[in-house]
Amino acid sequence: MPQLDDVAFMKRAYLLALKGYNEGGCPIGGVLVDNETGDVLGEGHNMLVQEGNPIIHGEMSAMRAAGRRATRRNTTMYTTLSPCMMCAGTIAQFKIGRVVVGDTVNSEGNVEFLRARGVEVIVLNDKDCIDLVRRFREEKPDLWLEDWGGA
Repeated sequence: MPQLDDVAFMKRAYLLALKGYNEGGCPIGGVLVDNETGDVLGEGHNMLVQEGNPIIHGEMSAMRAAGRRATRRNTTMYTTLSPCMMCAGTIAQFKIGRVVVGDTVNSEGNVEFLRARGVEVIVLNDKDCIDLVRRFREEKPDLWLEDWGGA
């Protein structure tokens, strides 16, 4: 099994988040990777604004792009922001074995929820991920609240 380069895959997720931000949307990116091969199975970014769909978060976009799989136990989800409850529930439901989080500063999300369900969670608190969401929250507070269900 190859050693996954968490920093490189997080950079890939960040670039997807930046793409979403530049499109006027919420800056959250996700990349789903096969732990055995290091292949990207699916990737995407939040599409709330672009598709008018409140459930297409970065993680959900990556899962959708990955398509059907017999199992996801041996995969890693890279997400630029700690997952909301919807995304954390999906990660737990489909038994994704590992999650790498780029930012728990802007939102702690559900790291402990995932860990309690046997998911290995690595928190990078990447400066680029943190700064992008911070800027977005300052510029578009109403959109931030809409994306997080009014939280």
